[in-house]
Amino acid sequence: MQRPLIIALDFPSLQEVNGFLARFSGEHLYVKVGMELFYQEGPAIIHHLKEQGHSIFLDLKLHDIPNTVKSAMKGLAKLGVDLTNVHCAGGTNMMEAALEGLDQGTPSGEKRPHLIGVTQLTSTSEQLMKEQLLIDHSLNDVVVHYASLAKRSGLEGVVCSSLEVPLIREALGKEFMTITPGIRLASDDKGDQTRIVTPELARELGASGIVVGRSITKAVNPLESYSRIKKGWEGVLI
Repeated sequence: MQRPLIIALDFPSLQEVNGFLARFSGEHLYVKVGMELFYQEGPAIIHHLKEQGHSIFLDLKLHDIPNTVKSAMKGLAKLGVDLTNVHCAGGTNMMEAALEGLDQGTPSGEKRPHLIGVTQLTSTSEQLMKEQLLIDHSLNDVVVHYASLAKRSGLEGVVCSSLEVPLIREALGKEFMTITPGIRLASDDKGDQTRIVTPELARELGASGIVVGRSITKAVNPLESYSRIKKGWEGVLI
């Protein structure tokens, strides 16, 4: 996988998605479909985006007993997305089952979607993790441990903050994928995220890919914002 800039299509309806994408006519985009959109529109939204030629990260963060996750992934594999994910907190048996489901569900002759694991959400602070989740380790240690479990289970990478990428690379190597949300322009409000970085810093830290939502989707001029973020991510001088 190349180093993608993934736009989070955090919209509640197909109508709003189409209105947003109309501003990018002729652009081949890498987009993320999360729970908000998928639960409203179902698999039809995936088919619609594929017909337009976009690459897709299906971000449903599956976390259940191994057999359930395996069966769900077997069905999702038929949609032909490029990337999907589970929660590392489900453990190695669940992650291995998810991979088995993807393998079994991918139609013959087609490429299996990449599978990555969520370590800790970028809205999670160390204080929240310790006080509410009762995880009595540092946030960095937990993220690297979860990433190690993901690699041991056969997953190709993780979702994490860009701030944790150097630690994961040191522990697991440069080939292990790190997809990083929590990306903001320096002038943007951080919203509900706590571990955020700019596109430029994500690149310097070695992230494999970035996920950008509101900095593009809520911008006055989304295409202009996308272009600016893309240049920062790719190291192009502005």
